Amino acid sequence: MPMSTDDRRLKLTREQEIWGMALQVERLHGANGWLHIASEQDRLLKLGEFDGVALWREVGQCFEKLQKQSSSTQ
Repeated sequence: MPMSTDDRRLKLTREQEIWGMALQVERLHGANGWLHIASEQDRLLKLGEFDGVALWREVGQCFEKLQKQSSSTQ
């Protein structure tokens, strides 16, 4: 029986998804990723999208941990 498209999708936990977003921000924006994260939070706040603001706050926390880890290994 062939697998459906839904069966082949990677199922991520919320935490894995947030860490993935933080890694993508780091990859695209480097050490200035905090500015992108703050901009997203500001944009969503103006739209009244408080769940989105909370999401980007969590991404920011993960990004900060990545930056601390990067600076301690250099």
